[in-house]
Amino acid sequence: MEKGQMRAPVYEALEKLKKRRVVPFDVPGHKRGRGNPELVELLGEKCVSLDVNSMKPLDNLCHPVSVIKEAEELAAEAFRADHAFFMVGGTTSSVQGMVLSVCKAGDEIILPRNVHKSVINALVLCGAIPVYVNPEMDNRLGISLGMQVSEVEKAILEHPKAVAVLVNNPTYYGICSDLRSIVKVAHAHDMKVLVDEAHGTHLYFGENLPVCAMDAGADMASVSMHKSGGSLTQSSILLTGKNVNWEYVSQIINLTQTTSASYLLMSSLDISRRNLALRGKESFAKVAKMAEYARDEINAIGGYYAYGKDLINGGSVYDFDVTKLSVYTRDIGLAGIEVYDLLRDEYDIQIELGDIANILAIFPSETVFRI
Repeated sequence: MEKGQMRAPVYEALEKLKKRRVVPFDVPGHKRGRGNPELVELLGEKCVSLDVNSMKPLDNLCHPVSVIKEAEELAAEAFRADHAFFMVGGTTSSVQGMVLSVCKAGDEIILPRNVHKSVINALVLCGAIPVYVNPEMDNRLGISLGMQVSEVEKAILEHPKAVAVLVNNPTYYGICSDLRSIVKVAHAHDMKVLVDEAHGTHLYFGENLPVCAMDAGADMASVSMHKSGGSLTQSSILLTGKNVNWEYVSQIINLTQTTSASYLLMSSLDISRRNLALRGKESFAKVAKMAEYARDEINAIGGYYAYGKDLINGGSVYDFDVTKLSVYTRDIGLAGIEVYDLLRDEYDIQIELGDIANILAIFPSETVFRI
């Protein structure tokens, strides 16, 4: 681990600013909380005092030259990318930044039919044309599987002028495609590979987990740090590889991203990257162990099916993210959304989602099982 990963430049700059007790005659209007005591009561004095505006000691996300630039460079190093952008509009803005950076009006882009709506919205904005690869469905579980390499190659041959291939990896349910092979095929036809890695932050730091986008050779990846990386909601990172002009990507990002970036979100990205770099390997080993334990215990009950690596078939399910705990519930006569409501209302357990047949739980490293 590089020694520099012990630093958190944005967080450190905020701490220095706080010690100076600067008198605010700028925005935001709550004036470090002095103008809104109820906000202070809700969030705490320290939190509100660090909700500040861009200024020289704190750099500016639109054109970083000091502490934000240093923090992004550390993130790029930690995620093994050529460049990293701090994003404060959620992974929606990261995904849209990817698509808008490679697609213009009339361009074709190959993607699975179950993409996030942020992809579709980006196509609306830029006028690009989707070429859909319909992933297989698991008829019992009712979930979409991954993109088969053969189907991606077929779409490429039928649409040789397409500019990029977009892959969901992993999916919400932990399904992973053969990302390395997809990258190899796409690059052989001079197409970029974009990866919606919203649910894959941990893949960069854990062991014995599916391959991450940058290691697979992808050109860009959207990483939702707040989902499994520990940062605040709405904070994300956009990664670019060596074959991408990051300065052009920066221009695209600035077309839609706010000029008043939240330092709470940016410092949370900075601190969380440091935490992952220093402790991620150990943390996600615990996560995987707990999820596997829960999977085994649930399957021993009977009536439930907590699926995992047993789904792997080398094609539509090339790999599986074991940190995801997905459980099929229909065999007990309940829809997933009904189990979701029962867990919340009767047991005060909030899980990630419930659909017509499944529930999904996301495990943080410090999850406590309540008996």
